[in-house]
Amino acid sequence: MAKTTPELESLLMQRSLTDAQLLAAAETAADYRILPHATVIKIGGQSVIDRGRAAVYPLVDEIVAARKDHKMLIGTGAGTRARHLYSIAAGLNLPAGVLSQLGASVADQNAAMLGQLLTKHGIPVVEGAGMSTLPLSLAEVNAAVFSGMPPYKLWMRPAAEGVIPPYRTDAGCFLLAEQFGCKAMIFVKDEQGLYSANPKTSSNATFIPKISVDEMKAAGLQDSILEFPVLDLLKEARHVREVQIINGLIPGNLTRALAGEHVGTIITAN
Repeated sequence: MAKTTPELESLLMQRSLTDAQLLAAAETAADYRILPHATVIKIGGQSVIDRGRAAVYPLVDEIVAARKDHKMLIGTGAGTRARHLYSIAAGLNLPAGVLSQLGASVADQNAAMLGQLLTKHGIPVVEGAGMSTLPLSLAEVNAAVFSGMPPYKLWMRPAAEGVIPPYRTDAGCFLLAEQFGCKAMIFVKDEQGLYSANPKTSSNATFIPKISVDEMKAAGLQDSILEFPVLDLLKEARHVREVQIINGLIPGNLTRALAGEHVGTIITAN
């Protein structure tokens, strides 16, 4: 039985925010989806945007055509330039929070470039406080672009090893999809999806069309296609219980995935 607001308020005033009874009471509230009809699409930085016009223009055309039938939140990755920045900053012994800020600057640049290509179609770039305008953008033009790096900046949680920020653009896009209660999360990469090994270097790599988080970890694949913290986020998610990885270099793949087809690899929470 759900706790009433006065009961919850009483617990909140009397108990620690980590109190077991308080947490159990709060858990009884029904989950609410804020943007249940929207799909979050993460456009890879290194895999797509860094390839330039040949890779980006066809995706822009697909996005413009798809918005007739779909509501899309389009996040951008950072890519090669961020890796150069990480290399220099790590060599200077700077902390993860500083590297997080540097990586965010590149994801911001990619969002700005993608946004300029979509401007004539009325699709805006949103950031910071502007995220509150997402419902208006979806209602008016069915799409908006955002930078995929989560805004942790100096408050980035350090990785267990090294100083590379563990929560980067894959995580940022997934967190937005989960917090808004979106209906789907699609990662646009430069490979068909998940393989048993790196298909760029291993001729024996086999394609995996569907797999669970636990199966990925058991096979040692937790860091092979997505930032590995995304798997833990997916496992604990309330709304987005699966993600899809597609090859955005193949025209039509994004359109098919938005339509609900099984394109590429699907990773499930269970």
